[in-house]
Amino acid sequence: MEYSYPFSIDWTTDEIVDVVEFFEAIEKAYEKGVKRQELMDKYRKFKKVVPSMAEEKTYFREFEEESGYVSFNVVKKMKEASDDELIRIKK
Repeated sequence: MEYSYPFSIDWTTDEIVDVVEFFEAIEKAYEKGVKRQELMDKYRKFKKVVPSMAEEKTYFREFEEESGYVSFNVVKKMKEASDDELIRIKK
């Protein structure tokens, strides 16, 4: 798919990379599944860049509009899953 990832021009290159890697993990959860721990690690890095829930919702919405992937569903499932579980969302 060809679409852009949401980001802020105020972020450093490393922060942009962390956010993009998180959204790539969201894609992976829809396409083939992602291990909970991998997703959790990427979400923690994302939260360091985007600590505010309001901002998180904004970026999640922007990503959904671009890609069709609902980040909230993946994060919710991740929080409910056990450590070694594969997070997989059916579209």
